[in-house]
Amino acid sequence: MFKITLTLLVLAAAIINAEGRKTLSVRPVNTYSIVAYDSATGQFGAAVQSHWFKVANVIWAEPNVGAVATQSLVDFAYGPLGIEMMKLGKTATQALDGLKASDPNYHVRQVAMIDNHGNVAAHTGDKCIAEAGHQIGHNYSVQANLMENPTVPAAMATAFENATGDLAERLMVALEAAQGEGGDIRGMQSAAILVVTGEPTGQSWKDRLVDLRVDDDPEPLVELRRLLDINRAYELMNQGDDFIVEGKLDEAGLAYAKAAELSPGNMEIIFWHAVTLVTAGEVERSLPLFKQCFEANEGWRTLIKRLVTADILPDDKKVIDKIVGL
Repeated sequence: MFKITLTLLVLAAAIINAEGRKTLSVRPVNTYSIVAYDSATGQFGAAVQSHWFKVANVIWAEPNVGAVATQSLVDFAYGPLGIEMMKLGKTATQALDGLKASDPNYHVRQVAMIDNHGNVAAHTGDKCIAEAGHQIGHNYSVQANLMENPTVPAAMATAFENATGDLAERLMVALEAAQGEGGDIRGMQSAAILVVTGEPTGQSWKDRLVDLRVDDDPEPLVELRRLLDINRAYELMNQGDDFIVEGKLDEAGLAYAKAAELSPGNMEIIFWHAVTLVTAGEVERSLPLFKQCFEANEGWRTLIKRLVTADILPDDKKVIDKIVGL
């Protein structure tokens, strides 16, 4: 126990020195956010929106560890240090209390943390810019500052609790509810969603199931919703590919169709669906899809023979001529 405590103290000192935490940094980069844990899947997630550039920098999540959102007059060190403390066995409350104790400017911070046991901790400093507040619920915390109305956290909580779908969808619904309640008094600029797997692989590119950000947009939540739909579309594409390999062509077709619905007019989805059908021996079913792509952009037709060279499409002149001759 002493060894862990000493390690935490050394780590805290290093990050405090690196970040210059003893000097107040006035950067109000965040307005409303949510951190959450899905006990059914083990996934952690966080989502945020602000009238500030690149707000994704303030949310953190790590598989089997927890999630953090740090905002108001922000100290970014709360993110990585909070994750590290929870990784070393501290609860969300212990991690947050420890960081506040070492931060002379904690009264201007707003922070929320959740750990892998579902413990939730949140802090809204008494000098955070009104309207400011947070609300803790079962396996989540919502927090906001610089709001037009004080009812934003409650609206987010209600929306999250009543939402259906996966964790990313429920986080998105919470953000949309905040905006529906008036949101940031300054308006909108950036937004982000981060969801990590409940079964860590040690490979960050696999563990981050959803990692979407809109850095600068007049309607960041609209764009974030669009990106989330595209993210789901590509997940369905992967499922479709797996079904093709298993010889389940009907299931594959349904997965590809759902992907196309989520991202209508996306030639990337249509083209690779067609390619996968060819590799499964379903050339005739692929032709209408290839035709759509060729009509949209001749570059797709040129790509066909290159895929033969790359051993992605079969080196069968009759088949290839039939495709490119559409």
